[in-house]
Amino acid sequence: MTDDQTDEDPEGAPAEQPAAPPPTQRAVEYKGAPLDAEKGPGLGCFWIQVVVLAVVVVLTPLSAAWSWPIPITIFLLALTLVLLLFVGQTVIFLLRLVAADRRAAGRRRPMRSETKTVGEIEDESSDPAEPAEPAEPT
Repeated sequence: MTDDQTDEDPEGAPAEQPAAPPPTQRAVEYKGAPLDAEKGPGLGCFWIQVVVLAVVVVLTPLSAAWSWPIPITIFLLALTLVLLLFVGQTVIFLLRLVAADRRAAGRRRPMRSETKTVGEIEDESSDPAEPAEPAEPT
């Protein structure tokens, strides 16, 4: 394109940009973009992974004890390791969603706490109501 050309259709009408998807209810930033729960695994996927992992974890040592063929035992052991990876990553993703949800809701004080929480102390120390005075030159 040259400087005098614009983004126009052949008929001369300006080209329409695709509409951006609407933001989620809680727009929490993650790596510069809103963290969206719909883009990752959900609880159903997590529970299926956990059930399959539990079955494979029980079946793997039993396959060796029952003298199953070695390739089957090796496959079950490899499957156990792969499922551990996927379940661990899914747990981390779901915990990030819970943490983002709680951050979006604001700080909560423990019900029976008589002392201030660390977050409350940090909020008070960074309170912009008290401007810091510059040090006098000596």
